[in-house]
Amino acid sequence: MILPKVRDPRFVTIRRGGTLTDADHRLLALWAASCAKHVLGLFESAQPGDPRPRQAIEHARAWVRGEVKMMQARAAGGHAMGAARDLRGAARHAAYAAGQAGAVAHVAAHELGAAAYAIKAARAEAPEGDSETAGRLECQWQRNQLPEAIRELVLDDQRLRNDICWSVFDC
Repeated sequence: MILPKVRDPRFVTIRRGGTLTDADHRLLALWAASCAKHVLGLFESAQPGDPRPRQAIEHARAWVRGEVKMMQARAAGGHAMGAARDLRGAARHAAYAAGQAGAVAHVAAHELGAAAYAIKAARAEAPEGDSETAGRLECQWQRNQLPEAIRELVLDDQRLRNDICWSVFDC
C-alpha cells in the first residue's frame, strides 16, 4: 500500500479543499517523473518493445505542460502498471514507478509511490549484498532532485509514510 487511509490535505489541491497549490502539484508530478525515469532502463532492458512505462512518464510531463488532460496521464499510468504485472524484480518495480508517476496528475500523493518503487527497482537490480546501499543511493539521488518549493513537504511525507512504503526512505 502506498497511499494512507486518510488523505493528507497537503496533497489535495486548494480547489478540492486541501492546501496544495497547482504549481506545487506540477512540481510533485515532475519530481515523480524524474524518479521513474531514473530507473526506466531497468524495465526497458527487460521489455524493449513495450513503450507503456515511458509513455506514462511522458504523459506526466505533458500534463504539467498542459498538453494532456489529467485523465490521459492517469490512464497512461494505469497502462504502465499493466506492463508490470507479469514481471518480477527491478523491471516490475520500474514499471510501477512509471505508473505511479502518471497517476500524480490525478492524486498528488502518488508522488511517493513513484519514488518508493524506483528505490525498490534499484535495490532489486543491485548485486547480492548491495541492495541496501543501492536503495540508499537512489533515495539520496531522488532527494537531490527535489525542488526547494516542495522539499520539506516531500521529506515530511516520506517520514510519515515510510512504514507503508517498505521503509525505503531510510536514507
